[in-house]
Order: sequence, then C-alpha cells, then structure tokens
Amino acid sequence: MTTRRSLITGALLVAAAPARAQLGIFTAPKTLVDRALEARSTIDIAKDNAVVIKVNAVMADAGTVKASTEIYEQRLLVTGLFDDKPSYDKFQQGVRGVSGVKKLYWHVIYMSDVEQKQKKLLSWANTLVIEEKAKARLVGEMDIHDLNYRVSAAPTGTVYLLGRAFTEDEHHKALARTRDGDGVKRVVDYVEVRPK
Repeated sequence: MTTRRSLITGALLVAAAPARAQLGIFTAPKTLVDRALEARSTIDIAKDNAVVIKVNAVMADAGTVKASTEIYEQRLLVTGLFDDKPSYDKFQQGVRGVSGVKKLYWHVIYMSDVEQKQKKLLSWANTLVIEEKAKARLVGEMDIHDLNYRVSAAPTGTVYLLGRAFTEDEHHKALARTRDGDGVKRVVDYVEVRPK
C-alpha cells in the first residue's frame, strides 16, 4: 500500500527535475520552491509534472523546441509558433494523445516564414521578456496568490493567464497586472475562481 510519505517523496522527485518548458529563464530556482508551497496537494502537483514530462517527450519526438507549456490542475496550456506543417501536425497529434490532461488550451500557431515576416511578430527573446515581466508583476502583489498562476506569452503580443484565484477581486487584480505591460496587446484568461 502506498503511504502518504512515499507519495510526497515521489512528487518532490518529479518536481526536482521539471522539464524546461515548465521553467522561465529568470524564475527557475524560485519555481521549484513555489511548487511545494502552492495551495494544493503534492499529489496534484505531481500529476501536473507527469503531464509536462510526457509533453516534453512529445516535443523531443517531434524534434522541436518551438512550443512552451504551462499547467495548473492538469489544465494544460500550450503555446508556440511553427513554420513547418508536418512538425506542427506531429506535435499537435502527440500532445492531444497525452494522458492525464483534463483540459487542453491549444494556442500553437502554424505560420510560414513569409507570413511571419508580413505580420512582424515579436522575436522569441522579446516574447520571453514580455512573459517574464508579466510573471514578475504578479509576484509580491497584495491580494494576489502568485503561486497559483501560470503565465505564457506568444510572439503576437498575447499573454495567457492560467491558474486559480480565491476571489473575483483577486482575479480582476491578476488580470489587470497581467495587462499592464509594454508589448502586451491582449490577455487570454484561463483563471478559475474558487475559494480556499
């Protein structure tokens, strides 16, 4: 019979080796600690990490790092930009086949190089800056439980907010802070409001 201690140990081992897609460039060490402090069970966190590991295996199989994942309570957000249709199709099929995902928010775009130049999309580096600044705006805000949020950005200037707010007021504040940044053109809201 599995004990709570072995489940926690297993969850921490999974959390100790998260995939790159789960870590931001400025927040990686903080992210590992935060996962252990979230307002949810270690079993739920372990389920999230197991899904991300499977998605990263799909990325490796598709031979791509052109996508990013964020996950909260097995609700998986996938963003990215592909200029190769067969790679896009293979990646999409693989992600949709991952077990353990309760809800998939698919925001991966296929767009040719010519279309990308015409639309004047942000560079990957600038996209990451927008994403990291949006994450930073949530940290330390009174009345925003930043550990319960995930943020991802796309080269279109769209920022995605995923997670859980304890109140409608917190939800509105988190959305406002996410919108309040240079380069943010649009915010897509995937936050669920549930009391503690």
